[in-house]
Amino acid sequence: MHMHKFEKVWLIFGTVALLVFLTVLGVSAFYLGNQPPSCLVTIDPEKVEVTAPFNAPGLHEVTGKDWDYELVFVASAFSYSPAKVEIPKDSTVKVIATSKDVIHGFEIAGTNVNMMLEPGFVSEYTTRFNNEGENLIICNEYCGVGHHMMSSRIEVVSK
Repeated sequence: MHMHKFEKVWLIFGTVALLVFLTVLGVSAFYLGNQPPSCLVTIDPEKVEVTAPFNAPGLHEVTGKDWDYELVFVASAFSYSPAKVEIPKDSTVKVIATSKDVIHGFEIAGTNVNMMLEPGFVSEYTTRFNNEGENLIICNEYCGVGHHMMSSRIEVVSK
């Protein structure tokens, strides 16, 4: 079989590019330990209501940490629990969330908070709320027929 010179060049280029890509991906995943954050903490999705901190969803003040508050959310069947939360302005908040039933999204519109909530995994994100006003939480992963009704609100208020 005869191959043209340019075919050989492109075949070699493609093979080398693929090997470089797979090497970078392998080094990143195995040597540097880059993994999704949700793989660090797991939870039994059938026992979310009795497992701390999800047995008391809402805003909780903490001391001795790099953040001021922990905001615990549970996503299930077209709703978030709690439905509305008030957070003091200029506070650092660690959002801790999970899902009881299917994959849900968790996006606080207008911020950089965007997580995927998977049953059996705990997602965490630390952020700071500097602007007063209402922030809408939406599900950005299709979760069923009531997906478009799934929302919650965070009200950032003066201290």
